[in-house]
Amino acid sequence: METSPIAWCARFFLSVLACWRLSEMLANEDGPFDVLARIRARLGRGFFGRLMDCFQCVSLWTAALLACYVAGLSWHWPVVWLAISGAACLLARLWGSKNAVARLEFEAGVEEADNELLRK
Repeated sequence: METSPIAWCARFFLSVLACWRLSEMLANEDGPFDVLARIRARLGRGFFGRLMDCFQCVSLWTAALLACYVAGLSWHWPVVWLAISGAACLLARLWGSKNAVARLEFEAGVEEADNELLRK
């Protein structure tokens, strides 16, 4: 796939944004009409259910598809695949999801510290 460097960079940048958004939506959001929440509930705590709860896992398989858009099926596809996923993970760390942190704290049993403004 012969393209100009600017077009290639634009496709890469758009793929990173798409990977970040799709991964965030699939791993941390309920979706319209709670569709994604129901899918995650159906998958349960098994292998695929845990994959849907992990942003980094979701970004890997999302980036695999998007790497085909950027690199085609050329020899440098694996590098582009990992680069898209890595960049999406960096974006997630820069603009971290509060939902993911809250869910991890809930599953770990972390309780809120006593707040003097709240009454028990």
